[in-house]
Amino acid sequence: MEQAERKKLLEVENLKVSFFTPVGEVKAVDGISYNLHYGEVMGIVGESGSGKSVEAFALMGILDEPGKIIGGSVRFEDRNILDLSLKELEQIRGNRISMIFQNPMDSLNPVYTVGNQMIDVLRKHRSELSRSEAKERCLEMLRLVGITNPKRRLNQYPFELSGGICQRVMIAMSLICEPGLLIADEPTTALDVTIQAQILELMKAIKGRTDMAIIFITHNLAVIAEICDKVSVMYGGHIVEQGSVEDIFYNPGHPYTRGLLRSLPRLDNEKTERLIPIEGTPINMLNPNAGCPFAPRCESCVRICVREMPVSVSLGEGHEACCWLLHKAGAV
Repeated sequence: MEQAERKKLLEVENLKVSFFTPVGEVKAVDGISYNLHYGEVMGIVGESGSGKSVEAFALMGILDEPGKIIGGSVRFEDRNILDLSLKELEQIRGNRISMIFQNPMDSLNPVYTVGNQMIDVLRKHRSELSRSEAKERCLEMLRLVGITNPKRRLNQYPFELSGGICQRVMIAMSLICEPGLLIADEPTTALDVTIQAQILELMKAIKGRTDMAIIFITHNLAVIAEICDKVSVMYGGHIVEQGSVEDIFYNPGHPYTRGLLRSLPRLDNEKTERLIPIEGTPINMLNPNAGCPFAPRCESCVRICVREMPVSVSLGEGHEACCWLLHKAGAV
């Protein structure tokens, strides 16, 4: 199905999330906007501390204090989920929107078997199912994610399983209610390269069989290229560039995106060619400059970059970036 024919599943508009700490306000997410259609996979990429996970927690309604959503809207299936009551949100969370967290060993309860945890999640949203029917559904999901001997796994505790098996259990649990949106927050970070490849192949296969949309959060551009349709690049709580995978990799518009790409190892590089790191230190979120958050580290920075935040510039259909160098005013 072509993107133009797809229906919008998620519309995020000017979302703002702040943490109010004793030493000041941290604007972890500062006015981001994007759309996601049914069946699309969008990657969110950026350094640690750029706001990727905070944005995901805001969508799920699981922000910890002192974090608060202070502005914007999040429309999911034509409802602004920021306006929903806790009871209404609980009907969506884990049911229509699911999330895979970074560390599966920390996400599963160590004192309950895999089966108990999966059955509890399923019956919370499918109360009409008997426990035996729920168990059969759990076995089906474990088979779907490639777990061998699923009956045995249901009776095991998380500490008896490897990291790769735990991550597959988390994926099975997140898919068990057939959500419309899956948020995968660095799902391969704690896994070795072989298991990472298997998890990515699994997610691509699931994507091919369903109309589920996926938000894939990572700092790994190679993973983005492997699984995503489009990309949002985050830095300092802002989305600095958005576009298709081809746009981001072959026609990047923002200096930060180009810096990320230069630091990525390439198979076609000469063995003696060194990777080029992004100079400087990440932005101080307690004391950001008034302009572009990347300005202090940008080798192309001009005076207006420090003074004023640039507006987004269209670089083609579905491709835009926030950089003064793309404006005529960038020469100021």
